This record gives sequence, structure tokens and C-alpha cells, in this order.
Amino acid sequence: MASDPAPSTRHLRIRHDHGHVVLELHGEIDLLATTEITPLLDAVTSDPAPQVVIDLRCVEFFDCSGLRLLYRARRRVLDRGGRLHLVCTHPLTLRMFRLTGFSRILPPSASLEEALSHPEATSDLF
Repeated sequence: MASDPAPSTRHLRIRHDHGHVVLELHGEIDLLATTEITPLLDAVTSDPAPQVVIDLRCVEFFDCSGLRLLYRARRRVLDRGGRLHLVCTHPLTLRMFRLTGFSRILPPSASLEEALSHPEATSDLF
């Protein structure tokens, strides 16, 4: 992605941190929010070997549309040889990740610093 200032929306703030693009999601991540976020996510993950962190700490509600968005991000990053990390602390969202098995393929970190310190790429499972 270019070094121009990244666009922000009501549900997404994009910034750069230690060579990673950080997608900071906000508010309620539902079908409507994901239609706003998806084009920006696709732009961020279109370069070769993208280094991406998705930060869900400011998310108040997260449904299956948000889960599909994470699967899409993971697939696009892996297809391009990149790395994807996830930050999440919300108990209900973490529970959804455990129940669906998502936490096994993309284990969430508790902080941005923790996510950025993990050098490994996301799993090729699923």
C-alpha cells in the first residue's frame, strides 16, 4: 500500500506500525460494517507479502460477518506470502473464536505489542 495517509471510516482506522499495516476496527462489526471495510481490506492485502495486524480491541459487537471478514483477510494475506496477526480482548468475541475454531488458525494476541513481537506467519490450516 502506498505511503499516502490511509483512509479512515466509521468502522476502520488504518495506520502503520513497525512495518505492519494495522487495521483498527471500531464499533459494531456486522454486515453493514463489513461492506464498508472489505474494499479497504482488499487494498491493504493486495501487495506481495503484506504484513497486517487486525486490532479488534475497540469493537463492541462482532458477528459472523466479521468472522467472514477475518477469513477473507487471512486467505488474501497467505495467498500473497504475508503475515497476519490478530489482537482481541473482548470475552464474547474470544469465545466465538474458540467455538468456531478460528483461534486455532489465528491465535489472538492481547495487545498490539504482543502481536508485533510474533514473527511467525498465520497457519496454513483450513
